Amino acid sequence: MRSKQFLLCTALFGSLAAPLPALAQVRTEPFEHQRIESVQVTIDNPSPDAALNSRVEDLVRRTLAAYPSSRFSEDRLIAALARLSRVPEIRATRHEVVNGSTGGVQLRVAVTLADGAAPPADASPQFPSLYQSNGTLVRAKLETLAMYYGNNNAWYGRNDLMLNGNPFAVGKAAGKGYSQWLEGFVQAGLYAITPLTDSLYVYGGASVIASGSVGQELFTDKTRSHVALEDAFLGLVGGSTTEQGDRLVYNLSAGRQRFSVGEGMMLVNTAQNGLNRAALQSNPRWAGDQVVLARLAYNDWKLEAFHIDPDELPEVDSKTQIQGLNVETTALNDFTLGVMALRVPKSQASYYTTSSQLQREGLRALDFRVRWQPAPSGGAGPFIAAEFARQTHSKFDMQAQGYFGEFGYVFAKAAWSPTLSYRYARFTGDKPGTERFERWDPLLSGGNGETWVQGINHFKIFQDSNLIAHRVQARLRPQQNIELVPQFWLFQADSLANLGGNPALSMLQSKQVGKELNLTAKYFYSRNVMFQGHVAATYAGTAIDQGLGAHSSPWLSTMFFVRVGY
Repeated sequence: MRSKQFLLCTALFGSLAAPLPALAQVRTEPFEHQRIESVQVTIDNPSPDAALNSRVEDLVRRTLAAYPSSRFSEDRLIAALARLSRVPEIRATRHEVVNGSTGGVQLRVAVTLADGAAPPADASPQFPSLYQSNGTLVRAKLETLAMYYGNNNAWYGRNDLMLNGNPFAVGKAAGKGYSQWLEGFVQAGLYAITPLTDSLYVYGGASVIASGSVGQELFTDKTRSHVALEDAFLGLVGGSTTEQGDRLVYNLSAGRQRFSVGEGMMLVNTAQNGLNRAALQSNPRWAGDQVVLARLAYNDWKLEAFHIDPDELPEVDSKTQIQGLNVETTALNDFTLGVMALRVPKSQASYYTTSSQLQREGLRALDFRVRWQPAPSGGAGPFIAAEFARQTHSKFDMQAQGYFGEFGYVFAKAAWSPTLSYRYARFTGDKPGTERFERWDPLLSGGNGETWVQGINHFKIFQDSNLIAHRVQARLRPQQNIELVPQFWLFQADSLANLGGNPALSMLQSKQVGKELNLTAKYFYSRNVMFQGHVAATYAGTAIDQGLGAHSSPWLSTMFFVRVGY
């Protein structure tokens, strides 16, 4: 009996040694790695030869290798445009990325055809492009952000219980009453691509992030600053087109870089922020310590093989590595499909039950994704999305499940073009009294409040494991450059056993965890300047009140940031 009590105590506090998911609430790069809703290619000066126009448009689409439901990458887009600059029929290209109606982005590329006259002398490149000639492109990246964040009754006023033993808690943490802080970062880097042959290019990039925080943050009141390498990668990209028009693109890259799969239910936060790195909420770091990617695209089929060594905080570094395969395609024009298989060959993270300690190393997962959206992006109509994943283990009996289903409708012709949706998500908890382990491991889940940060405040105490979440969401567009996103959340626990979660809530007496109302507002002043803010009110459920031993007042938070990026 004594050994069982000792193991339970170890689980309550030892579980904090597992990697803590990033606590990002915003995506400071408004378009990067978001789902592509549509790709539009237009010709500014179409030729009288319709066949030529068709060939050029098809070539542009296949060179871009960007399809609905794939992830948008500015680096890959710029590299594709650099390759297009060597096509004799094309004189110039330009692009635009705008918000879509269902949370993704619309990519628009316009082409100017060569008219047979002598090409004009190369114009001086405009920042952030530094040099461009004959397929070689060198460009800079410069991004800065300043954020204000305030909380009232953080941790429901019981930071003493909620943060007991938490390695993030250094100094005085936010709690009862009002607290506020400022944080920000600057990122600067250089990226380049150049041809080796007519069909093979080498590319790479490197950047540095300087970040800092001052004031009463959620975990600490200590002023911090940090400067470190962010991106540092090299890659090869090439391809070919058959006489029938089939396009093959291959891409190999390695180094410090960013990677995600799908909406990020398991893989998106490949780096951690906070503690001595500061910038906890703005979450500027995304590049893993070592990310090796092999991509192969054939028309609208895409295969990815990946190896990820995340950039974890030294204080909670679990030495986790993840390897896997991901396949994505379209079917019947309106459906996008995805399948991923992954494994964890190395990790020092642990899972806990009341009677045993288990290792993450050996975890396996199989994930299926589907999305149906028959109307074109921006058009009126329904959409449905779903994802189902099952986790097992090579060394012990484990069967955990994570899944969601979402349906919604775009009212494109109504005032403010509202998009309304409902999402149900479940991540299993461990059932007491069974030999099988069933608690879902969120791995590198996260993102922002519209993907897998579920609840702006609530996510900080009850993350994506042992959780059932109902979300009702709207997207409203008073103007093209203004977006409002109100949300209502209802949270329940899947199991009363919650070992591995917040230590104050390790054994629940109720499955009613809480509810939240929040509103996020975004204003895109220009292509380079963005403003965003939120207000959130989170109400504790019976499970939290009982765990804290008292009725809790609502947790209120406010945030505002301005971002300038090139």
